[in-house]
Amino acid sequence: MAETLLGARTLETSGGEDAAERMPFRRRHVLDLDDFTPHEILRVLDTADIMKEILRRPIKRVPTLRGKTVVNLFYEASTRTRVSFELAAKNLGADAVSIAASGSSVTKGESLVDTLCTLQALGADAVVIRHSYSGAPYLAARYLKGSVINAGDGWHAHPTQGLLDAYTIRSKLGRVAGVRVVILGDILHSRVARSNLWALTKLGAEVILCGPPTLLPSWWVKRAAEHDGELMPGVTLSTDLDRCIEGADVVMALRLQLERMQAGLLPSMREYVRLYQLNGERVARAKPNALVMHPGPMNEGIEISSEVAHGLQSVIEEQVANGVAVRMALLYLLIGPNINLPVEVEKR
Repeated sequence: MAETLLGARTLETSGGEDAAERMPFRRRHVLDLDDFTPHEILRVLDTADIMKEILRRPIKRVPTLRGKTVVNLFYEASTRTRVSFELAAKNLGADAVSIAASGSSVTKGESLVDTLCTLQALGADAVVIRHSYSGAPYLAARYLKGSVINAGDGWHAHPTQGLLDAYTIRSKLGRVAGVRVVILGDILHSRVARSNLWALTKLGAEVILCGPPTLLPSWWVKRAAEHDGELMPGVTLSTDLDRCIEGADVVMALRLQLERMQAGLLPSMREYVRLYQLNGERVARAKPNALVMHPGPMNEGIEISSEVAHGLQSVIEEQVANGVAVRMALLYLLIGPNINLPVEVEKR
C-alpha cells in the first residue's frame, strides 16, 4: 500500500495488480486520443475513480497541486468544459486562471503565439486551450514548457470529452469492452465524435456512427462503402437510425449545429427531427435500460426529445459531473507528483 498526496486516506490496488508494476504516466500533453494506448486511457479512468471519491467528501479539496498554476485559455464560448476544468484545478489546490479571448489582448490584435509566450513568462504549469481552429493546441505545445490540454479545437478533437464519456459508460455498465455505442447526428462537424471514436474503440467497444449523408465526412462514406460499411476495425457507418439503434447499449446524440441549416446541408429541421431525433420510440429499440448520452449543450426538441433528455435512462447530468473527476485526474497525472498511483481507495 502506498500513501499519496491526495489526502490522509491510504490507497491500494484492485484486481490483483501490483502497484509497483504500473508504469508512470509519462505524457506531457493531451492533444488528442489517437496516440493514447489502452493502458493510458485506463490509467486516466482509474485515477478518475479516486478523484470521484474525493468529490464525495464534505470538503472536496486536497493540496496535491498547491503552488501550480492552471490557465484556461478559451477562444470559444464554453460553460461545462471551462467550469469543470476550473473546478478540477481548484479542487486539487492549484491556482486557476480563466481567460476568454473577448476579454484579453486578442481583441487588440495579439496573436496566439504572443499570448502563449506571455503565459509562459507568467509561469503557467498547464494551459487548457479551446480554439476554433483545428491544430491550435499543437501549436501551443510547441511554445509552452508546461503541459497543454486540448479542450476542443475546431472540428478536430475534444479528448477530455471522449475520456469522460468512456468513464461514464464504464461507471454505469461496468465495462467498455463489448459495448455497442451509437453516436448520432452531425458527425461531420463533431470533434466529440472523433475523440469518442478513439477512446471507445481502444477500450474494445463497437461504435456505429449514424447521421444524414450530408453530415457524414465524404471520405468516410467512401471508405465505408468500399468495406461493407466498416470505417475501421470496430467502427461502422450508417444512415439508418432505426436499424442501427437496435440492440444498442448506449445511444449518444450530438448537438445539431443550427448554423449548418444555412449551409444547405439539411432540407429542413422538420425532416431531421422525423428521421434522426432521439425520441422515446427510438430509444425503445435499443436494449432495455440502454444509456442515453449527450455532450451538451442540447437543442431539446431537435436532436433529442425532452422526455428522453430528462428520462430515467439519461446519464447526461452524470456526464457533466464526471467531467470534473476526469479532468482532475488528467491534471494530477500531467503536473502532479506523478507517482505510481494505485487504483482503489482502501476499504474501511
